[in-house]
Amino acid sequence: MADPEVNLTKNYDAVIIGSGAAGGMAAHVLTSHGLQVLLLEAGKKLPIEQELRSMEWPYDNAQRGALPPNSHSLSFNEYTIRNPPYGAGFEKAKKLYSYIGDTDYVKNIVVDERENPFSGTNYAWVRARCLGGKTNIWGRLALRLSDYDFKAKDRDGYGENWPISYSDIAPYYDKVDLYLGITGVKENLPYLPDSIFQRPTKLNCAELTLKQSLQKMGRVVTQYRAGVTSDGLKHNKYRSRCYGRGACERKGGCDIHAAFDSPTGLIYPAMDTGNLTLRTNSTVREITVDSNTGKASGVHFTDSQTMKDYHVKAKVVVVAASTLESARLLLLSKSHLYPNGIGNSSGHVGHNFCEHVMGPGVAGRAKDLVGKPPTLDDGRPGGFYLTRFRNLAEKHPKFIRGYGFEGGSGSTMFPRGADVHGFGASFKEEVRRNQGAYIGMGAFGEVLSRYENYVDLDPVVKDKWGVPALRFHYKFGENEHRMAEDMKETAQEMFEAAGFEIMHVSDRVLTEGWSIHELGTARMGNDPKISVLNQFEQSHDVKNLFVVDGSAFVNASCQNPTWTIMSLCWRSCDYLADELKKGNL
Repeated sequence: MADPEVNLTKNYDAVIIGSGAAGGMAAHVLTSHGLQVLLLEAGKKLPIEQELRSMEWPYDNAQRGALPPNSHSLSFNEYTIRNPPYGAGFEKAKKLYSYIGDTDYVKNIVVDERENPFSGTNYAWVRARCLGGKTNIWGRLALRLSDYDFKAKDRDGYGENWPISYSDIAPYYDKVDLYLGITGVKENLPYLPDSIFQRPTKLNCAELTLKQSLQKMGRVVTQYRAGVTSDGLKHNKYRSRCYGRGACERKGGCDIHAAFDSPTGLIYPAMDTGNLTLRTNSTVREITVDSNTGKASGVHFTDSQTMKDYHVKAKVVVVAASTLESARLLLLSKSHLYPNGIGNSSGHVGHNFCEHVMGPGVAGRAKDLVGKPPTLDDGRPGGFYLTRFRNLAEKHPKFIRGYGFEGGSGSTMFPRGADVHGFGASFKEEVRRNQGAYIGMGAFGEVLSRYENYVDLDPVVKDKWGVPALRFHYKFGENEHRMAEDMKETAQEMFEAAGFEIMHVSDRVLTEGWSIHELGTARMGNDPKISVLNQFEQSHDVKNLFVVDGSAFVNASCQNPTWTIMSLCWRSCDYLADELKKGNL
């Protein structure tokens, strides 16, 4: 699906900036309403199946799946001891990637840190500039939020409530479930609503042991709720159902597209309507404004390869560039009407930045599985999810909000436990005997939304295209560190209660940004003085400007955000199309 020659003289109904989960969903919904839409993506369209190669065995890869020798991926220690912009000290590396870019399978998906610098406080910023963005490599956990999240202020008095309730978004969660497919098991939990699930994967022996043990503690382990179609989707010719094969544990997507990705799930079907025009290699640097009406008039962008500048007009501008890039673009779009950046009369663009804190977790061994025949656990899109249990019925004395755990066990393409000491035949036998017995899990906790955690524009540092870089002013606070202590303690307690031998307990808090769940830089709200968008992700200041990605979140919750981003986007784009037809935009 090569790019057609794009007509930039046309006044499109809508221009969408970004092609990830939000941009793809906006394209799907707006084209289904008959709008003529232009989708701009800063990166290229990759032959993604050739990149991912999820059936390739490690021994068939020249570097056993590792990066080529002239490339380097930042480690936790390097994020800790070095300051952004990252690059100094890595002169021998021709290419420099974030921590996610540590395999041969994603090196062309994530960005080169030197070409895309940022400054300020330490941050592990993972970016993917290509068609589909980070949906090409996302972790696939697809969870709903509940009124425990949307109305969290009512429960603990902190922050702001969302201007919506679960009942407002529930029908759109259903639409996303049915259009894209999700696998899981119903649990009937008020704080983690169920989806319309397709056939679930099965928990293996060690995971079932943990589930049964935690039931006695009133805690819930459920199958990994994955944005994967296990039964297939009759309405989508670009995606296959999951066959349970391939190295799903790799930091890489799904080359048969059973796992959701934006191009095959949303963009290609939208192109089939005849209403979508796609232009890749288009780095948007400014949202332009009609000085007479104050409305957005279109966008100014640079061709990422030729460096030529272009402008395109649209009746509505939809920003879906991912939370931090969207904030950057709003701040870049300054004019005499909007001297602090478009849509920023509140001064809140870039602020209230939040995500998930990671690091604490536990690794154990189910001794009764040592020496047992290996099981086939490779093709599962995930293992288990241990749901939130803190600050539900009872208040914790040390912190507010909650956390959940993601984990897994079983035999994989590259065996667990290969880091044990040994050599030769006895070493190999030790790995074989134990590889299916290991089980591990790591926590994801809510980072509180705080005005003082923010990003702005660096006055000096620019990217490869001459666009001012983002500058971070962001650190975890006391609540996150107290929560992390509890994560470590409860993880060990739960594994011990299940009878697992404890191999390792992690208490380190990973660098800010590690979760890749950045949220909240243009939050929604009813009060234009303390929020950027209304409940339909429409700018309070500029009525034909919508920001439909994670920027709109009021808080992070402890659930992974992708399914909520797409559900909110669908709702907002239904509203956008209706308002446009009424002539209100």
